[in-house]
Amino acid sequence: MRLHWIPFVAAATLLPAAVALAATHPVSLLDGMRLNAVGGATISPNGHWVLFTVRGWSPEPEAAAGQKSLPKEQARSHVWLVSTAHSDSDGAARQLTFGDKGESSPAWSPDGKYITFIANRPTGDDTSEGQIYIMRADGGEAHALTHGKGGASDFAWAPDGHSIAFVRRVPLTEAEQAAQKRGDDAEVYEGDFQPTHVWSVSVATGAETELDAEASMAIKGALAFSPDSRDVVFEATPTPLVRDQRTNLYRIDVAAKKLTQITHGISAATSPAWSPDGKSIAYDFDPNPNPALGDGMPLLDSHLAHLMLLDVATGASRDLASPSFDLGAGAPIWSTDGSKIFFTTGEHVYESVFSYDLATGRYSQITHGELISLAAHGGFNRDGQRVAFTRQSATEPSDVYVAGADFAGPERLTTINPQTAEFELGATEVLHWTSSDGWPVEGVLVKPVGYVAGHRYPMLLEVHGGPTGAFSENFNLDAQFWAGKGWAVLYTNPRGSTNYGEKFQRGNLLDWGGGDYHDIMSGVDAVIARGIADPDKLAEWGWSYGGYMTCWIVSQTHRFKAAMMGAGLSDLASMYGSTDIPNYLGGFFNGYPQPSTLKLYHDRSGLTYVDNVTTPLLILQGAEDERVPISQSLEFYRALKERGKTVELVFFPREHHGFTEYYHELNRQQRIYDWISHYTVGNTPATPAAPQ
Repeated sequence: MRLHWIPFVAAATLLPAAVALAATHPVSLLDGMRLNAVGGATISPNGHWVLFTVRGWSPEPEAAAGQKSLPKEQARSHVWLVSTAHSDSDGAARQLTFGDKGESSPAWSPDGKYITFIANRPTGDDTSEGQIYIMRADGGEAHALTHGKGGASDFAWAPDGHSIAFVRRVPLTEAEQAAQKRGDDAEVYEGDFQPTHVWSVSVATGAETELDAEASMAIKGALAFSPDSRDVVFEATPTPLVRDQRTNLYRIDVAAKKLTQITHGISAATSPAWSPDGKSIAYDFDPNPNPALGDGMPLLDSHLAHLMLLDVATGASRDLASPSFDLGAGAPIWSTDGSKIFFTTGEHVYESVFSYDLATGRYSQITHGELISLAAHGGFNRDGQRVAFTRQSATEPSDVYVAGADFAGPERLTTINPQTAEFELGATEVLHWTSSDGWPVEGVLVKPVGYVAGHRYPMLLEVHGGPTGAFSENFNLDAQFWAGKGWAVLYTNPRGSTNYGEKFQRGNLLDWGGGDYHDIMSGVDAVIARGIADPDKLAEWGWSYGGYMTCWIVSQTHRFKAAMMGAGLSDLASMYGSTDIPNYLGGFFNGYPQPSTLKLYHDRSGLTYVDNVTTPLLILQGAEDERVPISQSLEFYRALKERGKTVELVFFPREHHGFTEYYHELNRQQRIYDWISHYTVGNTPATPAAPQ
């Protein structure tokens, strides 16, 4: 399943950017763990500097130097700074923050004199909450600007530079904390919420003020000030439940502390951004025609997000959707003169920049064939003439770039992962094929390192999560690890994937395991027809919806020699009753399980066809997963085991739907390789990889 899913990329050490390296070895599992993730590029108001974050694995600080046992590893991000000019050695990228628990969300003050970020730096009895820290841009120590219980997150500077608005969670009362300590901590399922409120803090004095004390909602961040600093707009839902997509926009008069709801409905209104003249608010809207169920939440519908424009004076919204633009809108960013709205969105296997011209009503594509990530509130500088962003490709991981407002001729500012120049990479190719019923389908093929035309190779097929997700032509070290072992890897974007328009995205409604399955299998046939894949050495794996498809594939065909089902759905009816996003699943099956829908739920469940399975199957899952509960893995495992099938089930303690622990992720990847290579090409399983 997928709801705003974000891939977790982690790493370890950084190497000096000046090191020149030559390709010397294939990618190892540890190479993948050492890759540092770069993000959040935010340009200074004058356009001279860019803040960004670097996230990677590092040992716990209490790990003793030279200790014989392996240290516990934690993924942390820190704030970095780089010059856009490189006029001298001081312009080279350098790390600004070094906290034991890391830092995130860097931002410039409107005048560029200060840098702010979120950090958790406990002192005394204060142990676990992030706060806003501030430091002078020209040097000096950072200090906490906020201190209140409940912490601080999702902040925004007022344009006048006098204050910062932020989100704070309502802390537990002393009685509630005492009850927790003594073990009196029964939880009401989908209840006992801790609401969040909007606060402001004075930059000069540090005085904190609650702006919406009477409200009870879950604020989703995206705070945005009006140009005159008098109002803040944000998005919120009635509850913090992940399935609660009844997101509306709210406006607070800062001086009067007056809260007003400005959109009304049960569909998601998100990512508000004020126009430079303060007369309009652009936002994204996910149209959902479904009525509310008994709990007030509707079944979710697989529609594309529309760009909207709200008139502040009248409160009326205008839909800016156009037949000529058949992609989902991303978070809006206004041009300085207010004539255009920029955003990034998935477009086939790329992430592209588009603009909407308010005068003509036309959408224009700005970048082509690139993977660009643009910070919603920090990409453009004050006069709108320079823009900072991160960019990656199939051969280079993400780094920070700067360009003019037209994004032409981008200049690379960082080389955060120079060690990747040592890697021998398999060639990456974007493939197109026609499915069994004539639908056009796209995917990404990674060829083996040292590929020789005419020679057939074992091939690993991977299916993405979602199904509303998509693979991109990115720097994919998981695929390159397999390529280095002599495998071809195929990533498919079957119907139901994003990035290909609304008809394609809605193409698997009421049809899981139908057209999407044939799209995937026809992709396998296309690679075989090209003489690349060995039809007798095929393997497959997927996670979440990809795990569902694994369960379905092994119950429908015997073509694969081995498979891995990760957090997969095996029984769709029981899945509906136990997942934390039942209304998302129900949107694909015409409602919740009932007499009129049960047959479809049953017919499209891999468990129904368990007797057909012959493929050796490895099942992996986080033990605390609420998205795809462990019962889905247990049901399929038990059914296979009692029938004498080859199956293994492994749970990872403390992990949820996505893994967050270093050794678990390393172990997960090693297990997948050992299982698949053993049953596909006869390799003997290796001992687990260990840090060097």
